[in-house]
Amino acid sequence: MWNDEFTGTELDTSIWDYDPHEPGWTNNELQAYTTSTDNVFLRDGNLVLKAIKTERSGKDYYTSGKIKSQNKKDFTYGKVVARAKVPEGQGLWPAIWMMPTDESFYGQWPKCGEIDIMEVLGSDTKTAYGTLHYGEPKGEQQGTVVLEDGSFSSDFHEYSVEWEPGEIRWYIDDQLYLTANDWFTAEEGQDEKPYPAPFNQPFFVQMNLAVGGSWPGNPDETTDFDKAEFEIDYVRVYKKSWYDSDVKKPEKHYREATEDGNFIYNGDFKEQEDLTDDTNWKFLLFEGGEGEAEIRDDMIVITTKNEGTVDYSVQLVQPEMPMIKGKKYRVSFDAWADEQRDIITCVSAPNAGWIRYLPDTTLTLSTEKQTFTYDFEMTEKDDPLGRLEFNMGNRGSTATVYITNVRLEEVE
Repeated sequence: MWNDEFTGTELDTSIWDYDPHEPGWTNNELQAYTTSTDNVFLRDGNLVLKAIKTERSGKDYYTSGKIKSQNKKDFTYGKVVARAKVPEGQGLWPAIWMMPTDESFYGQWPKCGEIDIMEVLGSDTKTAYGTLHYGEPKGEQQGTVVLEDGSFSSDFHEYSVEWEPGEIRWYIDDQLYLTANDWFTAEEGQDEKPYPAPFNQPFFVQMNLAVGGSWPGNPDETTDFDKAEFEIDYVRVYKKSWYDSDVKKPEKHYREATEDGNFIYNGDFKEQEDLTDDTNWKFLLFEGGEGEAEIRDDMIVITTKNEGTVDYSVQLVQPEMPMIKGKKYRVSFDAWADEQRDIITCVSAPNAGWIRYLPDTTLTLSTEKQTFTYDFEMTEKDDPLGRLEFNMGNRGSTATVYITNVRLEEVE
């Protein structure tokens, strides 16, 4: 449909508009988005969005760049491909994303829908995120790609989304990592809008480099603003000649409990399994977390080398927990550590705005095996994709943790 290779000397305003905003416009971000060519410019065949740190009234002041194709290159359904290189640095937050042309059509965010093609936190440039936002109450689906070698700041990578009436797919360097087909939107207290709303209306592409905010945190003394540049090599948008809009929302499938009533699979760790896939247990590292997980002797052993900067920097999870409104549940497990230390457990909602069905609960492990039990009632909308979490990051300890006999079951 259209493309921009950024080979000229200035921004092509037949495709893009500058999108200026004052600091704090959204997400508690610090930057002011400007129309200055200091913040948005073309160089060596790339678009550069540059964050700049100055002072105003004796305080740090940040400016940066944001552009959008709204009302110039809007489209419904298609494939967006962008090749880009992100900056490294605490508090830097580059993004390529899509919003509806008429945000009020289904209601203000998140009811209107949002497609995040790519986000990377400057503090962890080995990890990239693709996300879908929608609904009332808020829904969310997110996928991640973690590079084993190199980073998204050390070289250019290609990010793409294929958006069709009943399915949206995310790719990095042509590798599929997230597929979404179950979404919704509604006004509070009303029935859901007909599927595939809200992703059946014109959207536009936008790109920005944020500074600070609720997710990445603020920059610090390690952030090098001389290198705070988000470089985009090209943006290319394709469209099929025809789309079948006669699509139906897929039925939800709820995991069944084991014979003894446990919704956790392999909760006794008697089976070896791949801890990097999405089946049963998964071990994750974020935001400076370093460690390993190993199943042995009917338990899982989590060895931490660096606790990272957030509680989920070192994380063990099991997804696909069926959470039914009105039912009561019990989480129980045995755990201990090489020395006394804290961990956090919860049952979260990755597809419902990360709310908590079982609130974040801090517990103290000793060197002796203890049994921990927590009851809670599910009060939210039915969710087949609840997630049991053990968070071991940023707790002031790297002591090895041992967990076994994990259960999540319904109780009267």
